[in-house]
Amino acid sequence: MKKFMDENFLLSNDTAVELYHKYAKEMPIIDYHCHLNPQEIYENKQFKNITEVWLYGDHYKWRAMRSNGIDERFMTGDATDYEKFMAWVKTLQIAIGNPLYHWTHLELQRFFGIHEPLNEKTAEGIWNKSNEMLQREDFRVRDLIKKSNVKALCTTDDPVDSLDYHIKLKEDKDFDVKVLPTFRPDKAIRINKETFIPWINKLGEVTGKEIQSYDDLLKGLRERVEFFHSVGCRISDHALDSVFYKEASYDELNRIFIKGLSGEEVSKDEEKAYTTGILKYLGETYSEFGWTMQLHIAAMRDNNTRMFNKKGADIGFDSINDEEIAYPLSRLLDSLESEDKLPKTILYTLNPKDNYVIGTMLGNFQGTTAKGKIQFGSAWWFVDNKLGMEEQMSTLANLGLLSNFVGMLTDSRSFLSYPRHEYFRRILCNLIGTWVENGEFPNDMEILGRIISDISYNNAKNYFNM
Repeated sequence: MKKFMDENFLLSNDTAVELYHKYAKEMPIIDYHCHLNPQEIYENKQFKNITEVWLYGDHYKWRAMRSNGIDERFMTGDATDYEKFMAWVKTLQIAIGNPLYHWTHLELQRFFGIHEPLNEKTAEGIWNKSNEMLQREDFRVRDLIKKSNVKALCTTDDPVDSLDYHIKLKEDKDFDVKVLPTFRPDKAIRINKETFIPWINKLGEVTGKEIQSYDDLLKGLRERVEFFHSVGCRISDHALDSVFYKEASYDELNRIFIKGLSGEEVSKDEEKAYTTGILKYLGETYSEFGWTMQLHIAAMRDNNTRMFNKKGADIGFDSINDEEIAYPLSRLLDSLESEDKLPKTILYTLNPKDNYVIGTMLGNFQGTTAKGKIQFGSAWWFVDNKLGMEEQMSTLANLGLLSNFVGMLTDSRSFLSYPRHEYFRRILCNLIGTWVENGEFPNDMEILGRIISDISYNNAKNYFNM
């Protein structure tokens, strides 16, 4: 029997062990998609206790706790931080097979040197030790980032954001990790959401020009792209829960925009046309500026109406969408490629049924601007577990070039999430090591080591031009 989560955790053969420890373990991290708060990085926040850094805003953990019958007050309510911690412990200790179990213990090991399993018997001691360490001066936010060997991270930012803290971080010579914004214009696209009109008004405020037409909107978006670019942004991100493609004339798009701006309900076909028009314009703009476009596909959000009305969005009531994506995605990408304006693009799917759709779509639109110009994004959200990662990487290997993959990201709001990169690298090394052990690829450590190092760090460094 193997020891619990030891130095060879998830590494099932000698080749995997060598690949991980020699070529993956010490590679730096580029976390090119996360939801960290740049203000907390600039101010070098210090956390009061482990609950604050672990459970505040972590809907992954909240979903697991709800599945264990835990009352909502221990997640988003008024329970004390210690009570919330203990409620999490009661859930975690039985979370066999869930990646949260591994992530939690990797965080305890890497940041706090705690190697014993977290359960109700060990909880008080772990609570005390971790909280004591969090009060040290070398356990502030910037130190947690540096301890993880992070070279660059990209937050997720609304186009109307002032980026004040990104600008301050850019000017801060005492912190040598790049903290860059990511352009996330979802509120400009979701024309039927209640957030649409207030967001358009805000865009007018930050640009100093009232947005009254579709042309005004496009000019405003471009102005914000230019501003983000000046602060170091090189990546955009879109929550493309449903993939639409419907062509419409410029006049028709202007009519739909004015209709939405006036508060009238926009029909489904009109919404498809408007979404297509905005995505095409933004894609062309990203291409002009040399950015990468990320499309996060197939989430179904805010399923529980009662809880949405009580608590709002992003608290753990989302799931996987199963709409068809192949045809509209093909047409969207082709509409940009036809004009030679398709930017570097990363396609993520939350639904594993679409792995082969994405895996084959890549090959239709590759180019010479980067190796793997069109990427199959890392297993994401509900599928960033061992099986999901193996399936995503195996699909990419079957249909394209796994060796050009830009690798892992945290997609997290927690400053303790960087061991997820280690989790990914261990799974990667074990997958490739198993192929080698089975005689499916030669045991050439020069080539294998380069592949592992590239996927761990080098490919992302070269792809994003940060």
